Amino acid sequence: MMRLCAVLVLLIAGCPVMVQAEPGYHWSVGFHRLSFLDPLDDQPMRAIAFYPSREAEGLTKLGSYEVEATEGAKIAMGRYPLLMLSHGNTGTPLALHDLATSLARKGFVVVAVLHPGDNYKDHSRLGTLSNLYGRPMQISAAISATLADPELSPYVHDDQVGVIGYSAGGETALILAGAQPDLDRLRRYCQERPEDRDACTTKGELIADRDDLEPAADPRIRALLLMAPLSLMFGRQTLADVHVPVLLYSGENDSLVFPDKNADALARKLPVEPEFKVIPGAGHFVFMAPCNDEQMAAMPGLCTDAQGVDREDIHRDLIYEAGRFFGKTLQPPTRGGMRTADHFN
Repeated sequence: MMRLCAVLVLLIAGCPVMVQAEPGYHWSVGFHRLSFLDPLDDQPMRAIAFYPSREAEGLTKLGSYEVEATEGAKIAMGRYPLLMLSHGNTGTPLALHDLATSLARKGFVVVAVLHPGDNYKDHSRLGTLSNLYGRPMQISAAISATLADPELSPYVHDDQVGVIGYSAGGETALILAGAQPDLDRLRRYCQERPEDRDACTTKGELIADRDDLEPAADPRIRALLLMAPLSLMFGRQTLADVHVPVLLYSGENDSLVFPDKNADALARKLPVEPEFKVIPGAGHFVFMAPCNDEQMAAMPGLCTDAQGVDREDIHRDLIYEAGRFFGKTLQPPTRGGMRTADHFN
C-alpha cells in the first residue's frame, strides 16, 4: 500500500496537466520572460507572461512601472486560460500592468507582448503595411511560443485563448478574430478628418513596405477584450467573420481614437452584439494603469484624467468585468454544469 501511495504521489507531482486550477483567492503573481522570433524578419522579440503563484506577494520594478509580481515565482498547480495583451501604437504592455497582474491573480496566464517596430523605443514600422498585418502575426507567434515553453505549457489550456487589445491593439485583436482591414476606409476617413494626427500621420496611405503580407486570423482565439480600439478600417462586411464574444470599452471623451468612428461604430457593426461599456467623461488614456507620483510628474498627459473621472475606481470595475467576461467565455463547463471560473467574480 505504501509503495502504491508513493507511485501516486510521483504521478501527481509530475503531471500538472491533470490538475484543475486551485481557488484563486490565495494566488499571488509570478512572471516569466519569453523570447521568440518575430515572424516578419526572424529577429528576436520579447514578451512577459504573468501567472498565478502560491508564493509570497512581490513587487518588481520593470522600467518605470512598479509591478505586483515576482520573477521566477513557482506557478500554482493547475491549468489556466491564456490571454494575450496587445498594446497601442508606440506603447508598452506594461502600461496595463495592473490589468495583467490582476487577471493572473484571478487564474489566467497573461502574456504581454512588446511589438517590434511599434513600441515606446522603436517606431520603425509605424504607418506601414508590415505593422498592420505583422502585429497579429506577432501575437500568433507569442501564443505558439507560450504553448511550446517548457515552464508554461503544462499549465495552459491551448483551446482557451483570448486577446486583450488596447487602442491599435484592438485593431490587432480584431484581425486575429477574422476582421479584414479596408484601406479605402482609412483614406476616406483621413480626407474627412485630416486633423487626426494619430490615425492620419501618413494622410491615410500606409507605407507599402511589404507586398507579401495579408490579414491572418488565428482560429485559437475565442474571446476579445477591446479598450478604445482603433477600428475605423472595418465596415460591416469586413467584420462578417468575427464571431467570437467581445467585451468593448470606450471613453466618452476620447479625443485620440474618436468613438464615433471607432468603438461606437464597431459596436453597431459586429455580427455578434458585444458587451459595450462607455466610461462617462473618460479620455483615451484612462485604460492605462493608475500612475504613481513619479509617473504623474514625468507623464502628466498620460496620467491626468478629467475632473470627476476616478481612474482607480474605473480599473477596479474593468478588472472585475474582464475576469467575469473571460471566465464565462473561455472556461468550459465542469461535470456539474458550473464553470471553473465562477469563483473569479
